[in-house]
Amino acid sequence: MTTRIVAWAPSAALAAMLLAPYLAALRLRPATLRPHPPWRTAAWVCGATLAAAAVSPVVTALAHNDHRAHMAQHLVLGMYAPVALVAGVPLALALGSTPAHVGRRMSHVLRSRLARCATHPVTGAVLSVGALFALYLTPLYALSHAHPALGWAVLVHFLLAGYLFAWSIAGADPAPHRPAFATRLAVLVVAAGAHAYLAKTLFARATEDGGLHHGSLAEAARWMYYGGDGAEILLATLLFAAWYRQRDPVRGMAARAGVSHP
Repeated sequence: MTTRIVAWAPSAALAAMLLAPYLAALRLRPATLRPHPPWRTAAWVCGATLAAAAVSPVVTALAHNDHRAHMAQHLVLGMYAPVALVAGVPLALALGSTPAHVGRRMSHVLRSRLARCATHPVTGAVLSVGALFALYLTPLYALSHAHPALGWAVLVHFLLAGYLFAWSIAGADPAPHRPAFATRLAVLVVAAGAHAYLAKTLFARATEDGGLHHGSLAEAARWMYYGGDGAEILLATLLFAAWYRQRDPVRGMAARAGVSHP
């Protein structure tokens, strides 16, 4: 029983860390402000659930022994969960729910040069997609399986880097230094191409090498290629939706309210 509780602790802790502050901010949100959109709350809960499920002991054990399960874990934790979490606009919620002096400090941090560099789409793409080249094309992947601490560090990196990349591309949170639409779209296209190129490279290596795990490796590369496309399409949808609202605020407000507009 104790062993089972310890095994589920990381998954439960991650769910609590993601859900508790968000739900507390919802509770503290002043009634004078416009209600936080329910679909954004649902998106955050969905993202937190996906992230917690991806690090559950069942999935982690499968991912340790099967390349396909590892790739599914990477896709959910590093691509799909971050897109859902970004759609939850946690920063906008926090700015509206915290005291004014806390909000001013948060705004000051967002306007800093360090935040501008850290939240640039290129930084997010390098940390998210670029790191995958280091993981899968070097001995790092084998080391992450041999050393549990390194394996968990890789999982944490999947989530944080994936969130940073998704936020920098299509986040609707306040961002004083957010680059222009064209820049974000260009980085997304390049990052998607790099992700697809890596998947094809891994597939080619699996085909050439053959061996005991040939089928598993090739299938994992195929999942990476097509699964990545799905997450990138979702991210592009968020990006174009934000662009649409920015170009036509009246139509954007009508669309969010679910009413027609001439």
